[in-house]
Amino acid sequence: MNLRESLLRGIYSYGFERPSAIQQRAIKPCILGHDVIAQAQSGTGKTATFAVSILQRIDMEFKECQALILAPTRELAQQIQKVVLALGDYMNITCHAFIGGGRVNDDIRRLESGVQIVVGTPGRVYDMLERRALQSKNIKMLVLDEADEMLKEGFKQQIYNIFMLMPENIQTILLSATMPSDILEVTTKFMNDPVKILVKKEELTLEGIHQFYVDVQRECGNMDQKQRDIIMKEFRSGSSRVLIATDLLARGIDVQQVSVVINYDLPNNRENYIHRIGRGGRFGRKGVAINLVTEEDRAPMRSIEQFYNTKVREMPMNIADLI
Repeated sequence: MNLRESLLRGIYSYGFERPSAIQQRAIKPCILGHDVIAQAQSGTGKTATFAVSILQRIDMEFKECQALILAPTRELAQQIQKVVLALGDYMNITCHAFIGGGRVNDDIRRLESGVQIVVGTPGRVYDMLERRALQSKNIKMLVLDEADEMLKEGFKQQIYNIFMLMPENIQTILLSATMPSDILEVTTKFMNDPVKILVKKEELTLEGIHQFYVDVQRECGNMDQKQRDIIMKEFRSGSSRVLIATDLLARGIDVQQVSVVINYDLPNNRENYIHRIGRGGRFGRKGVAINLVTEEDRAPMRSIEQFYNTKVREMPMNIADLI
């Protein structure tokens, strides 16, 4: 592909060793400036496909926007930004994500400081174009990631409006898991003799990923007593290593070999907390309790700490040494 040395350094640093099926087929036509339609599922390496293509094509010395990437959600836009910056780590490029919820004035100031690659949701990007804060005259690449999702989310008119504000000779790269009629309409209206690439399901690979499963049992209140007794017998004997249960199990049931209790969510009342985590470390043995908490759970967790005069610490990296 004859990629820039600085880009290759970023690719290898990111952990890529060899290109996926879609990368092998799509990067070259993208770099050559062709319009490209790639039909591929998530997990096929499509983000790196257009990120590498953009980073190879942009002028690193020119500090104006040269590539625009549209994504259906804020989260995906931010993820794309991270990938672009990681792959371009040795290129001294600038990339910014424009998403709803952020301050418009901050986005405008960021543009004024010079941004070579813009990624964002259609609504915010169109707003920036309308305000003339984002200038389209130097944009030579437009990427629509997960185009079917964007159209499904009701962004069709905004996408059309964005297309109308782009330079006439812009290169368009469209990625979509499915090809509904709305997508075909976009390709007909705005793309010029696109190269079409399809990654079939049987070509997807998980090579290099170690995959495991864990057998678990579950116990809840709507099971009959006989079924619950069988499950508990297997758990006590060790033939079942993991048990998922409701607060039904929290009170008075002793399983001596339990060393770890994981609270998927915090209990509704503080009293149940000690019944739950008391499954581990009974009768003087050591045990570990792990609580999965979101921002909303922090106040209830502090209440539990105060109630029991204890401290729940952030889980350390060496948790295995404590079990």
